Amino acid sequence: MKRSTFNVLFVVNSTKKLKDGSLPVYVRVTINGERTEFALQRTIREESWVSESGRTDGKTKQNKEVNSYIDFVRSNLLLKKRELEERGILVTAEALKNAYLGIDHKVPDVLELFNDHNEKCKKLEGKDFAPGTVVKYATCYNHVEAFIKMKFHAKDVRFIDINQMFLKDFEIFLKTERGCQHNTAIKYLANFKKIVRIALANGWLKANPFANYAFKLDDVDMNYLDEKELTMLMNKDFRIERVQQVRDVFLFCCFTGLAFSDVKSLNKKDIVEKEGQLWIVKKRQKTKNWCNIPLMEPALQILERYEEHAGCIIHNRLLPVYSNQKMNAYLKEIADLAGINKSLSTHSARHTFATTVTLTNQVSIKVVSKMLGHSSVKMTEKYARVVDDLIIKDMQQVKNKFGRAALSSN
Repeated sequence: MKRSTFNVLFVVNSTKKLKDGSLPVYVRVTINGERTEFALQRTIREESWVSESGRTDGKTKQNKEVNSYIDFVRSNLLLKKRELEERGILVTAEALKNAYLGIDHKVPDVLELFNDHNEKCKKLEGKDFAPGTVVKYATCYNHVEAFIKMKFHAKDVRFIDINQMFLKDFEIFLKTERGCQHNTAIKYLANFKKIVRIALANGWLKANPFANYAFKLDDVDMNYLDEKELTMLMNKDFRIERVQQVRDVFLFCCFTGLAFSDVKSLNKKDIVEKEGQLWIVKKRQKTKNWCNIPLMEPALQILERYEEHAGCIIHNRLLPVYSNQKMNAYLKEIADLAGINKSLSTHSARHTFATTVTLTNQVSIKVVSKMLGHSSVKMTEKYARVVDDLIIKDMQQVKNKFGRAALSSN
């Protein structure tokens, strides 16, 4: 580890000689090679200054007073340095100078900075941040606030209190008190990590508590519909309008691969015609990557069904999409009514598109990746599980080749 260096030197500035011939005294602070200086509001005759010691010769009462003030400044700089260290603030030459002069910017507490970050996210919603991202940060703030209240019995804490023990206890709190699954808890820790990075960048936090904190997501087998279940859902007649609408939006995503946020914002300008075929050409809200998806007949029928829907016309949308929370709640009900023994969510439709609708039908993974709007095929592989139907189709040729082969009796 590189050793930290700290040095305080008092000098006179001969280039700023005053009218009476005296020179202003400056203090020069150097920390780890970074240097800054500021005036002490004291002057001295040039012949009375001893450069080697950084003091006056002390022969007059005025010179002795200057020496006393130099000692006072040196001791106070050391005191301010310790105060910054105790507050967990990265000590730089500039930070120490500002702290000593009283122009040190107030170091925000954890929730104070988190709230400021979230307010800025709200202002940039729809521009730099997706609405879902804004909600995630707001939810994470609520979790951190509740954790601080429970653990510290306080409304807020300083960044010096954020260490690996804090993070581990927060993770346990999320999994026990908040009932979060492992992956959900890890994602909230990742949200909180951004706030820590802001504090580090501003020198409000000396060491990174996440430096040796391992993030490991568990592999999750996301539910999706196989061909039989997809057909069951398409043929099921739901008499309740809200249930029918949720079913239709879900099926639309099954045949287009659109994520929830993208289908919710889908409008007429996202539909283009290429050589007699209608396509969805849309930039994904999450990744900003373009997805290009030819519209299959089931998807076209669903769009036609809602062409005159009042809500769609008012909000300039192609489909009546509820909130993600309501959609997921209704999908559980829909699965029960359709006789599908799976826990469905809006994301299940995207997996259904990647597996049952495309890869199982021999669509190449590169084409699927392009339609899903992924940056690389590796991202698509997380969706594209090898399903039994695909194995059967691929192995049929092998079966045909060796099916009639007879083993030698010798």
